[in-house]
Amino acid sequence: MLNLIQLFFFRFAAGGWIPASWFEPDLPAREKRATRTGHLKLEVVSHCWNYSHFLVYQLSSLVLFPPQKLDVTMTVFYSPEDIRTAELLSFFENQNVPGVTWNWQPVSRQELFRRGIGRNRAALATQADWVWFTDCDLMFREHCLNTLAEVLQGRSDALLFPEQERTTDLLADDNPMLRAGSSGPQVLDIDTTSFTTRKITKATGPLQIAHGDVCRAVGYCRNIGLYQKPVESFAKCHEDRAFRWLLRSQGEPITVPGVYRIRHVAKGRYSGSETRSKFRTWMRVWQSRWRDWRQDRRS
Repeated sequence: MLNLIQLFFFRFAAGGWIPASWFEPDLPAREKRATRTGHLKLEVVSHCWNYSHFLVYQLSSLVLFPPQKLDVTMTVFYSPEDIRTAELLSFFENQNVPGVTWNWQPVSRQELFRRGIGRNRAALATQADWVWFTDCDLMFREHCLNTLAEVLQGRSDALLFPEQERTTDLLADDNPMLRAGSSGPQVLDIDTTSFTTRKITKATGPLQIAHGDVCRAVGYCRNIGLYQKPVESFAKCHEDRAFRWLLRSQGEPITVPGVYRIRHVAKGRYSGSETRSKFRTWMRVWQSRWRDWRQDRRS
């Protein structure tokens, strides 16, 4: 019951009804953030539980479209209990990609199930100029990272996001794209003809690009104990909204091509009875169609 009360409170607070400074007073002022130029450093922070068939596409995109204008540290939080993901990471660790450093972070599944824990650890420890918090179903394809390097020159925004992404419809587990991702560790390209463009209006969970100085100063919801508490089942990611609130920004849009994301019906993190899983899947489909309808009306 206490967790539910806290969850309601922080969702209410993140709506702007409570000053963010009450929970994060140390946000660096814009004039105190570095405006770095030249060859920048980017850390990508992802996490994976039972999603190796998506993560293979994310890691492969860095191999197939390696960055030339910035250096990337690819950080993945995972649990060794997830054997397929562990095997996939072991495979990619042996892929030598110029400009890319692999950084695997094993944690307990209880810590992994609260996404804010890994993001906070990565944010506080990062050595990068910018940190891209994402999900393992997102890819950085042709021109994505090199264009990003150009866009980031001399900027001091707390939070940015790509104004467009290309996505699939909600795919079922038997979709050929997902089956191919399940066929073992490999460098795997993807057919992009089924992806369509979606306009983004704020820095959502997989599309949060934060300034490195901000990350080192405030972490990722570091002062909200609820979002740093391990859990026994995958927690819904409400901390994304709280992060924007604490940074006093919904994010500034930037034009970056090559951002692709696989949308899927079934959630690897779902657990419990078959009836409950079917209900949550139905809700996910309904919510996705509702968001698509609203976006079409705005376009």
